[in-house]
Amino acid sequence: MYYMASKTKKFKLSARTIISIITIILVCVVIFENHETIRQAVIHLTDTNLFVLLLLIPEQLFMYYCCGQVFFSFLTAKKNVKKVSQFDLMRISLELNFVNHAVPAGGFGGLAYITWRLRGFGVTAGQSSFIYALRYIITICANQFQTIVAVIFLLAFSAIPANGMWIVWITVLISIAVVALIAFLIIVASSLKRIHKMTDITVKICDWGVKVFTLGHKTNKLKREIIEKYLVDIHEDLLTARRNKRLLIRPILWGVVYSFLEVAIYWIVAISRGQPGILPQILIGEAIGSALGVLFPIGPYEVGMVGVMGILGVEDALSIVCIARVVVLSMTIATGYGFYQSAISKIGKKEREALEKSTGGV
Repeated sequence: MYYMASKTKKFKLSARTIISIITIILVCVVIFENHETIRQAVIHLTDTNLFVLLLLIPEQLFMYYCCGQVFFSFLTAKKNVKKVSQFDLMRISLELNFVNHAVPAGGFGGLAYITWRLRGFGVTAGQSSFIYALRYIITICANQFQTIVAVIFLLAFSAIPANGMWIVWITVLISIAVVALIAFLIIVASSLKRIHKMTDITVKICDWGVKVFTLGHKTNKLKREIIEKYLVDIHEDLLTARRNKRLLIRPILWGVVYSFLEVAIYWIVAISRGQPGILPQILIGEAIGSALGVLFPIGPYEVGMVGVMGILGVEDALSIVCIARVVVLSMTIATGYGFYQSAISKIGKKEREALEKSTGGV
């Protein structure tokens, strides 16, 4: 009996160590992928006002706090989840930010993590997905509004170079595509009939994919009831929000602030380098870079942003983006890694294996 207990304890410690090693490896991979950006940032620090640059520390911490408020201001307003302290709100937001940077899965790693993390507060997987999607919808819409305002501002002052007018059309097309996609998702989620149909399509596609990738060796059917329960939870939250629109006021306000603070990171860097007047160019560059980042999770975000800002006449675009990205990466690891490891160390074997699988190994 004593031998079995000792063996079990050793296994748990071993599993925890493995998770820690995997996380460290992923962090090292992220740093390696950004090593050229880091090198460029260090070079440009010599002609940067470091006192202004230090404003990024409180600015980013408040940004993460706003992100947490987007989640919990909606959930707690519904009064069907456990009350969360301000410390836990901030901590979970920092953990989520770390996972989204460490797992190259286009945000799906973060969704899997936040679904598990919020379960202890009485939040279902469907509810977590709804608020996760709501956060993105709010911030994306706010980002698009800011971008359109920036385009109008530059056009009004004839500040767009002749060879950069095509940027305006791309920005407009991206905005239209974003609005169309959001409208499609809302239309599907607002009807049980359409949800049932989407469930059928999802099950068929997943079953076909499993069959193809396993060369017909595995034909296990995806459990329809799980998918349907997940989508119905999203549907119910959407109906709740539509019936009581006041529930959305606080998440929207926090989301708008969060969206601006994301862009303000680059603006603070620009100010530290003596260029406070390029906020409109930053807004447009960030919008197009984000669109490229959705399609290609690694690399094109920075390349697209630097390229667009350069076309719009920002000569110092590369150094601004490099410094901002390095500061964000450093803050992400410094503020989120410890909390993430602490949270992971408290889960059981089965939960750890499920979370590891869902987040791609983290």
